[in-house]
Amino acid sequence: MKKLKKIFNWQVWLGISLVALSALVYFIHYLIFHDAHHIFIYLIGDIAFVFLEVLLVTIVLNRLLTLKEKRSLLNKMNMLIGTFFAEVGTDLLDLFVKFDNTKEYAGQELVITTKWTKKDFVHAQKYIETRKVDIDISKGDLKAVKTLLLSKRLCLVNFLANPNLLEHESFTNLLWSVFHLMDELSRRDDLSLSQGADVRHLAGDLNRVYGHLVIQWLNYMRHLKGSYPYLFSLAMRANPFDVNTCIRVT
Repeated sequence: MKKLKKIFNWQVWLGISLVALSALVYFIHYLIFHDAHHIFIYLIGDIAFVFLEVLLVTIVLNRLLTLKEKRSLLNKMNMLIGTFFAEVGTDLLDLFVKFDNTKEYAGQELVITTKWTKKDFVHAQKYIETRKVDIDISKGDLKAVKTLLLSKRLCLVNFLANPNLLEHESFTNLLWSVFHLMDELSRRDDLSLSQGADVRHLAGDLNRVYGHLVIQWLNYMRHLKGSYPYLFSLAMRANPFDVNTCIRVT
């Protein structure tokens, strides 16, 4: 009985009822007009149109709704990523650049201007993905990184808990790498005591975060240039890779 109830749920009964009502109406039509030819002409025509209706509804319309949903989700994710850089990302990147021994070479490729096109962004991303980064802990302020991350812990937790970011794997990887670095730094009371293998371990953690961060920053800059020119102007003037940058408009 339970199996029958699962098979014959309300949707099945509804379908059977609708088919029965349709057959009843056709039968009444035949009783009144006695014209089976007329009934079958419209019946076959309606059945033929069902296939076109399936095409329009399940393929065309569904595709349009899916595209609209993806655009909406992408806009939400870009807003979240923008908030991340406003709260943490830009300051963190500014601190990380100081650890980078290759920042002079990176600066030649990552000085973004208003003249940049899609091709320039693609070229810059290929450069980031293939370049070898040399992180030197002694050149930057590790304590400042620790202070910044700990002060933004709650903010970072809220980002990670946001369901919209589950669809953005690369940004989620950035957040996890940031959390790992934060845990490593928070468990060391005196960072000046780190040496040898510990220094190399921290350098590896910094390098991981730095790699993810620069790629997300570049994608963020590309989004701003295309959608929010006024925000792009500020982000361009705050570019940590541009040694000649000035926040004031000249």
